[in-house]
Amino acid sequence: MKKLLTLLLLSILVFPKGMDGQIRDVIVEKYYISDSLDATDSTNWQNDPTYATPFLQRGSITYRVYVQLDSGYKLRKVYGTECHPLKIASTGIFYNNIDRPDEYFGYLIKKQYFPSNPLLALDSWLTLGLCAKTNTVNYAGVLKRDDYNGSLIGGLLNNGGTAGIASGLLINNDTAAHIPVDTADGMVPAQEPYTVWSDAGFNDSGLPTTGNDTTVFGSVNVGSLFYNTAAYLKQNGGVSGDSATGHKVLVGQFTTLGELSFELNVEVMDSTGGIHNGDLLNFVATAGNCDTVGVDTTVLGMLKYPRDIPVCGCGNTNYLEYNPNAPCYVDSIYCIHTIVFGCMDTLACNYDPSANFNIQSLCCYPGRCNDRDISLVCPGITSETGFRLFPNPAVDIVNLEISAGVNQEVKYTIYDSFGTVVEDRDLGIRSGTITQVVDVSSYQVGLYLVRVYTGGSVQSKTFMKN
Repeated sequence: MKKLLTLLLLSILVFPKGMDGQIRDVIVEKYYISDSLDATDSTNWQNDPTYATPFLQRGSITYRVYVQLDSGYKLRKVYGTECHPLKIASTGIFYNNIDRPDEYFGYLIKKQYFPSNPLLALDSWLTLGLCAKTNTVNYAGVLKRDDYNGSLIGGLLNNGGTAGIASGLLINNDTAAHIPVDTADGMVPAQEPYTVWSDAGFNDSGLPTTGNDTTVFGSVNVGSLFYNTAAYLKQNGGVSGDSATGHKVLVGQFTTLGELSFELNVEVMDSTGGIHNGDLLNFVATAGNCDTVGVDTTVLGMLKYPRDIPVCGCGNTNYLEYNPNAPCYVDSIYCIHTIVFGCMDTLACNYDPSANFNIQSLCCYPGRCNDRDISLVCPGITSETGFRLFPNPAVDIVNLEISAGVNQEVKYTIYDSFGTVVEDRDLGIRSGTITQVVDVSSYQVGLYLVRVYTGGSVQSKTFMKN
């Protein structure tokens, strides 16, 4: 009877705790749906003869899971205990790309591996915030609709896998996954610092830097269930997530042909690095295996997927979050991003950086504008004065080939994706064609806008820095 009363009380507390403090929501994003081209890659074959065929099957869904925090809090740990096991399961096998030595967590995967091993981008792993890194840059995982710097992994940015597909892999535009990953890959430079990482329950040596991960997330074993009563992944300083995108923290990516389910338990701290009210705050998916729940522990039903309780959504069709199947609507909470239609192809002459919903038929290119007058849609490409920009994407330099009239003042300004000026230069009074070499080697990876002024005209182009 005591346990029954405890469970009834906890079920009443589920919604208030989620609504008024610390955790706002748990979001499951369909990140990508694999097609027959992706299934040609054999980098992911397992050594186990039971799995002698390509492990990634056509139709496999890659899910990303985010915990959305209230402002002022950080996610510190994902864990399991005897009372509240950490459980991640599928009705099918989890996909793991085995060609990533000892890098079993998302925060450890090196970005430079993606071009030669494209399906590494679909690997299954846990993390806190980060999904890749270089020697100098950490990359945060964000919802594709919040990605501002395009794609670093899809299509021609990879080698087409072991079959050498000419168009590259990861190009499926299945509408069930919304924005294609070759348009936006949900990977942007992290805006917050990270401190010491630690983990347990994954590595067979008990240490994160030696031995092998023998769970279903490692390259040794395959399976459909991770269930552990002592495992955890911790970022000591906590992760708050980008305020511009609503403090959403990526906690895992899972690829499977089966139906995904999970029960997560998380630890939250305040954003100053101190402990809120002197204690760590713990949120668990269910009442668990024990008669009582700790003083600083709250059962939060949204940490369980699929959810057992009705979840409200956005009922306004003008927002990206609109969900016609939601059992109830709370637009003030769930309607976040107003839909902005436009061309989101950075190679198009009318690329719109403010758009968040791509309409490919709106995109115009020199010689191809869907029967529209390209001189009206993109007047800059047909004027007597103008400029070319190459290479794009760029690594170390960008060449600006500027065509000026007679004795015109020429200058240019370069902005990053946040609208901040990173370079501003006046080239003086010039005539004819000017070639200007711009050193971008010190720029952060991302999207940049170049605005060129020639006399009284202004033209803009974008380029990607890799």
